[in-house]
Amino acid sequence: MAPVGGARLVYGADIPGRWWELFRNRPLNDLIKVAIANNPDLEAARAALRKANEAAASDQASLFPTVSASGTATRADNTGALATNVGPYTLYTGQIGASWDVDLWGAKRRTAEASRAAAEAQAFTAEATYLTLTTDLTNAVITEASTRAQIAATEDIIKALEELLGVLDTKANVGSASRASVLQQRATLAQARATLPGLKKTLAQTRNRIAAYAGEFPSSYRGGAFTLGSLTLPHKLPLTLPAELIRQRPDIRAAEAQLHQASALVGVAIAARLPSLSLSAALPTSTTDIAKLLNSSATGWSLAASASQTLFDAGKLQHQQKQYEAALDQALANYRSVVIAAYRDVANALRAIQHDAEAVAAYRAAEDAARESLELSRTQFKAGTGSYTDVLNAQQTYQNARISSVQAQAQRYTDAVTLFSVLGGGWWNRPDNLARLANVTTPEGGAASAPATP
Repeated sequence: MAPVGGARLVYGADIPGRWWELFRNRPLNDLIKVAIANNPDLEAARAALRKANEAAASDQASLFPTVSASGTATRADNTGALATNVGPYTLYTGQIGASWDVDLWGAKRRTAEASRAAAEAQAFTAEATYLTLTTDLTNAVITEASTRAQIAATEDIIKALEELLGVLDTKANVGSASRASVLQQRATLAQARATLPGLKKTLAQTRNRIAAYAGEFPSSYRGGAFTLGSLTLPHKLPLTLPAELIRQRPDIRAAEAQLHQASALVGVAIAARLPSLSLSAALPTSTTDIAKLLNSSATGWSLAASASQTLFDAGKLQHQQKQYEAALDQALANYRSVVIAAYRDVANALRAIQHDAEAVAAYRAAEDAARESLELSRTQFKAGTGSYTDVLNAQQTYQNARISSVQAQAQRYTDAVTLFSVLGGGWWNRPDNLARLANVTTPEGGAASAPATP
């Protein structure tokens, strides 16, 4: 385990399915619960997964024979035409038929395989949507907390600038300070005040974004305020072994399934160029007495077999095969690209986390030093032993240091969120994971678990 300034990287540690709970903020947990239930993007992803599963089931069913039944009842009167005294009668006919396209070359099996792979890809696409939602929402909460802290810091700085402006006005009135110093202080105060509207705009837009993630309109969102002090940095941060990353990342698993689908479709294209065979059978029956409709004396039978082979299509099927082969090459390249990007994301996250603690410590030290310098320069200026220029420089230094300290602290939380995200988000540890709906395997090799019973 490697220390990271208050948090530890634990090599090979598993990721909780609800990793955001490690920040120990109940309002955040409740907000994410609402978002998971109401977010329209996630709802659409779930619907797309159901659609893909039904398509896979439909293609799987095509491997079996089709059995159908039909029947008619005809009322007729042929007395005059037949010169008989039979009179009107009702003729009942029925037929039970069966047909089966023999899967000689595996076209249907490969089609069903491609559909199952498509469903698996959609399952992990849905999981990626889930992970993106929880990650973006947690980051938005951190942004709100950071913006509130910056607003509070700016307001404190404005109060200090106003106080110093009052001192300068007093000194200028008695001739111990220049009017230029007063004007300069007013300009500095105005600049500090000018930063508040931008921060408040960011806060409002962030809360609107949080409302959208939660599936609500901005006008109806009534969520409470988040502060950095209400969030706790997780004490232990997971670090997945490289071999496990490929099984954990939803985007990698989706790309892998898409590669599988492309491979199966090549097999379908190859089978389409080979002969096809169909079998059919029928049991027709006809009687004027419906009670005897299934009587053996009224029933016949037939069997048929048909075969076909394309002799000339101007190269259509051949080009279709080459099309799917090119799609397979494309899927393979995409898979490699996703894997490389995943390892890059993890490396970047680790580098960020390794330097975050140092950055926070450095900015806090700079803030403390700037505060002491400002207090000293203000004391000396009030006593008449220091210059206004020293105070002005100290003010600007302290203002920048305090805002930077807040931003560094928020960045540390954000980078922790990023690490959980780039390592896969722990979907395999959630009993309600979406991958189980496509009957895929977890990183540990078992089937994705079924939902927990309430």
